[in-house]
Amino acid sequence: MATKYLRALFAAGLAVSILYTPALQAERIKDIAAVAGVRTNQLIGYGLVVGLTNTGDKTTRFTSQTLRNMMMQLGMTLSKDVPVAGIDLKSKNIALVSVQAELPAFSKPGQMIDVTVASMGDAKSLRGGSLVMTPLKGADGQVYAIAQGNLVVGGLSAQGQDGSKVTVNVPSAGRIPNGATVEREVPTGFAQGSNLVLQLQTPDFTTANRLAEEVNRAFGPGLARPIDAASIQVSMPRDPAQRVSFTSMVENLEISPGDAPAKVVVNSRTGTVVISSHVRVQPAAVSHGNLTVTITERPEVSQPGPFSNGQTAIVPRSDVNVKEDGNRMFVFRPGVSLDEVVKAVNQVGAAPSDLVAILEALKSAGALRAELIVI
Repeated sequence: MATKYLRALFAAGLAVSILYTPALQAERIKDIAAVAGVRTNQLIGYGLVVGLTNTGDKTTRFTSQTLRNMMMQLGMTLSKDVPVAGIDLKSKNIALVSVQAELPAFSKPGQMIDVTVASMGDAKSLRGGSLVMTPLKGADGQVYAIAQGNLVVGGLSAQGQDGSKVTVNVPSAGRIPNGATVEREVPTGFAQGSNLVLQLQTPDFTTANRLAEEVNRAFGPGLARPIDAASIQVSMPRDPAQRVSFTSMVENLEISPGDAPAKVVVNSRTGTVVISSHVRVQPAAVSHGNLTVTITERPEVSQPGPFSNGQTAIVPRSDVNVKEDGNRMFVFRPGVSLDEVVKAVNQVGAAPSDLVAILEALKSAGALRAELIVI
């Protein structure tokens, strides 16, 4: 009975979504929320890059150990009874590297993904190298992809015999487009259960409530309900084909997200100040003036009198001048908007550092109705 009810809602929602005209200045649900459990997974491995032109590892012992292990696994021996493990292999044409990749959601075995390769030893450059077959593992220790291929390195390094050296970008890292083949699929809970959970990228109670109301308006009452400020639970069909179509219609609905809280973000290192549109200032009077102190050194030469057996000496003389700009005091009226705050501060010629001091003083006085964040 519940399945028939959801199918009816699904058909009605399809008709409503076709006739529905989105509101102005709205955003798609897929741009502000994601389906719970549908995410990428990080993969990592380590391997060898071969074929370098004398720019590989020189003193890293792990490189030769990895090379010995690889040759032993391939069954290579120097003679009939002496394995490679007893020989200290050294080569400047190989480098020990870390291999990283991101496994997208719903990746199937046989698909190709990009990999990033970075040197782990003292290799000067990976340009012209080729990555040997490297397994990539997930956080659970299972192998999910196999990487291999020629590197694309955007940097270069050149050195002369006199010790001069030129380096452009980073030659010790590169990428292999489509360099890994997916070998294992990561299970997701999308095809299981009867509910779909949408997670907001920026938690907000107003946005969560509006999202649930829009889904209920488009597909029927009681279909969606907000769980908290970041999660909205939506009932969905059990049939996989209908589940995909239903999710597609839900994520293409458009809503108007709730306004962000009033914040003032100050970067103390660069002097950058960002003020959100909902910042308000209570009645307050602000006076800003610059005090300039100028010190000028004017040394004078003192000549001794005749027949005084004195010596010529330089007498220091300093002129100190203090100047204070006559900037007037300005008053913030109740509920001053962002535009008026900026105009008032610009009228007194405040620099970014001075603006930070004014905002901090307003916050300390309780006149700034916003969260002041200093990074």
